[in-house]
Amino acid sequence: MAKPEIKVYGYRWVVLFIFAVINAVMQLQWLTFAPIAREARLVYNVSAMQIDFLSMIFMLVFLVVCIPASYVIDTYGIRKGVGFGALLVGIFGLMKGIYALNYTLVVVAQIGLAVAQPFILNATTRVAVNWFPIQERATAVGIAILSQFLGIIAVMIATPLLVTQNAEGLYQIQNVFMLYGIISVFTALLVVAFLREKPITPPDTQDQDERFKVFEGLAHILRKKDMILMLILFFIGLGMFNAISTCIDQVCQEKGLTIEQTGLVGAMMLIAGIVGAIFLPPLSDKFRKRKNFLILGMVGMTPGLVGLTFAGSYTILLVSSFVFGFFLLGACAPVGFQYCAEVSYPAPESTSQGLMLLAGQISGIIFIVGMNMVGMIPFMVLYIALAVVTIVITFIIKESPMILSAGG
Repeated sequence: MAKPEIKVYGYRWVVLFIFAVINAVMQLQWLTFAPIAREARLVYNVSAMQIDFLSMIFMLVFLVVCIPASYVIDTYGIRKGVGFGALLVGIFGLMKGIYALNYTLVVVAQIGLAVAQPFILNATTRVAVNWFPIQERATAVGIAILSQFLGIIAVMIATPLLVTQNAEGLYQIQNVFMLYGIISVFTALLVVAFLREKPITPPDTQDQDERFKVFEGLAHILRKKDMILMLILFFIGLGMFNAISTCIDQVCQEKGLTIEQTGLVGAMMLIAGIVGAIFLPPLSDKFRKRKNFLILGMVGMTPGLVGLTFAGSYTILLVSSFVFGFFLLGACAPVGFQYCAEVSYPAPESTSQGLMLLAGQISGIIFIVGMNMVGMIPFMVLYIALAVVTIVITFIIKESPMILSAGG
């Protein structure tokens, strides 16, 4: 049978833009409470752990919904899968805004938003495969992940600035949550209106009909040594990021930083991730190398992690946050996801990505609990030892055969 005509469509950038926007909004809803944990404790009159729980919900729900979400995406496509997630974001984002002062109903809204998350995050590499040739896929994945950083930066910087106090000194959070809810509804409508499944002709010569089904692909992934190693790498790296992002207010409070300084330390990590995602994935595509950029990411992020753990100076913490974010988020996340999609072929892309995200969610929960029980800084010392493990892993894995065989 003759191969279909190969053509790359300009609309791929529209699809990527829409997908990037819903990714950003998803992060906005996930980490709403991270930079205002102290204020939220006073508003709801609950413990610090109960505030962290509002972010941990996303990780807990991910454990249950991850594989079903990947199944929906791979069986019914990104338009239906991501579209369903976007509708949930709109509905429950608005609910969180309406009932912002009711802790119980906010928990319910967070659960609804958490169900939406894997339907969006797990589709990243599938969007890249459906619309982009292999020489552009790390770039496409990098842009999608970059948008997540933008969402987190927005929530880290804007939320503390938008939360005000009334004449009685009580914190006003409902207007902020309602604003985020309206943004969520508007973004959901954009997804429904403009997201498309795939172009008329494929962007490369890979035969989509040869791909495994979800559970067959899952078994295939778990038989590959490099994928097992990448699961360990994502378990450590993504788990660290999830935990540090969630507990950033408590970490900085122990170091004597103000809420405004805390927001900037958290934002600096994401700003660096954006800078890294702009430059490093395109370089990975250009030089057709994945492994070398994963090594660079793991080695480079370690000094930043050391600074975040031991530094007391606000300036050094900002620099450390930048270094940590540039290499971990700018290189390891986008290049790592694309590497896994290539190495695990012909397993479905959303299955490989979902599995990596699942590993990071499980470790994120464990790490957050550990940081709250053991102490923020003592537990972060453990992260430094684990970072050495990730460096070793990047030297052991083999280069992606698919990127090596890609045309110049």
